[in-house]
Amino acid sequence: MEFKQIQELIKAINKSNISELSVEEGDFKITIKQQASDTQFVTVHQPMQAMPMQQSAPQQAISAPQPQAPSQAPAVASAPADNATTIKSPMIGTFYRSSSPDKPLFVNVGDEVKPGDVLCIIEAMKLFNEIECEVSGRIVKVLIDDASPVEYDQPLFLVEPA
Repeated sequence: MEFKQIQELIKAINKSNISELSVEEGDFKITIKQQASDTQFVTVHQPMQAMPMQQSAPQQAISAPQPQAPSQAPAVASAPADNATTIKSPMIGTFYRSSSPDKPLFVNVGDEVKPGDVLCIIEAMKLFNEIECEVSGRIVKVLIDDASPVEYDQPLFLVEPA
């Protein structure tokens, strides 16, 4: 499939109410998804050995809009305490340490927490979800920066059990 054809598909989907389109031609596969916020996700699958070098550049250019998975915090591997419990994200969204920029943080390193205490908020689809602590203990490390995107099951906090 030509680069121009892919661009035309994306333009057509932007103007329509189609949420997802998949096209397969031999070994070439492309999926274009559109969310309610008009964000596009394009996935292109094509075997590298079958691609001539001239076509590889346009394919790379079209797959650039894909959201990159946030990098896992390297501190997870070097936990300050061997018995620390990892609090993980229950959903995909944006991580916030306070309810608004002018409010204090829910928790800081060194704070004592118990089950039910709010640790952070994760915004998903314009809904703000409070993430509560599951264990009693002390916050050892915050693994995510404020206002950063998080993935499902991504480590957020390390808590040393009490």
